[in-house]
Amino acid sequence: MLISVIGGNRASREMLREAEELGRGLARRGLTVVCGGLGGVMEAVCRGAKTAGGCTVGILPGSRAEAANAHVDIPIPTGIGLARNAIVALAGEAVIAIDGSHGTLTEIAYALNFGKPVIGIQTWDIRGMRPASNAESALRILDELLSLPPRPII
Repeated sequence: MLISVIGGNRASREMLREAEELGRGLARRGLTVVCGGLGGVMEAVCRGAKTAGGCTVGILPGSRAEAANAHVDIPIPTGIGLARNAIVALAGEAVIAIDGSHGTLTEIAYALNFGKPVIGIQTWDIRGMRPASNAESALRILDELLSLPPRPII
């Protein structure tokens, strides 16, 4: 099952740690991370997923697969720039937003418009999104939303 993780190309150390922890938790659940494939939150969540043996997909804005961060298993170059945000948001069964700026806001809007469950960790305050205080609480909410058995974060 695919889970989209969205967030800024630049983020604080705290948010990058949360993204990495989130990636590990998703991989331990057997879930595949889908993201924008570049740096910041995207790279951190992929790094976390890879350290836990998970699979990662990067939906890239440009036309070169080589632009993906080193932790992306499956780079998908689109050549469509920021329009790729719609693909990132729609690819997952659910979307988890971490921090982020206007690009993250557009992905949240796409996901909500198409009825995807969205969980937010210290990101935009949008009606319809489930807030989480950290990666651990986001994973608990995701387990509930997807009816996955709860698992401890190690």
